[in-house]
Amino acid sequence: MTAGRKINTSSQEWGTPHKYVQAVKEVLGRIVLDPCSNSYSIVHAEVEYKLPQKDGLKETWNYPTIYVNPPYGTDKNRGTSIKHWLAKCADANQMYKSEVIALVPVATNTGHWKKYVFTKAKSICFLYDTRLHFLENGLSIGKGAPMSCAMVYWGSGLKRFYDVFIELGAVVDISGLIDMNIGTDRKYLKLFDDQNIKKVLQLK
Repeated sequence: MTAGRKINTSSQEWGTPHKYVQAVKEVLGRIVLDPCSNSYSIVHAEVEYKLPQKDGLKETWNYPTIYVNPPYGTDKNRGTSIKHWLAKCADANQMYKSEVIALVPVATNTGHWKKYVFTKAKSICFLYDTRLHFLENGLSIGKGAPMSCAMVYWGSGLKRFYDVFIELGAVVDISGLIDMNIGTDRKYLKLFDDQNIKKVLQLK
């Protein structure tokens, strides 16, 4: 994807559509790092990691703003998958205070979403597009992705993220789940107690 996503065994690269790149830039101001770029990328980050010269999972992510459109499948040669990219996103935000946005498939039942998205990210935009039309080798050719996609945000500008991405999808603030152990930690139930429900209703 801008990102080095291969379609099955072909040599095509799936890139982020223009409107989403523009939205990411509106939120971040500028994109300093694209850790999984390719020759057809329209992101034009200040720093780009491209295989085979630089493996984005091995290089530093110590940059202020980062956009990630990771490979969605499993890289058998490197023994990596999307969970490693999501872990790197969460780590960059925690270690370097990086503002990070990632375009990923919606997989809310997976361990990597529970560990690195729901309990580490601050907000999610579930994109309205029924089938997100990625660029193939830099071109808009009309093929849609077979899965639902979301923009995940690890950062502090929640209002800015909401204001920009509400035009593109349903934006949810998940900052209340930070560091909770989803599925086993009953502390998250406090988010839904009577007092908080009343607060939510007052905002309607």
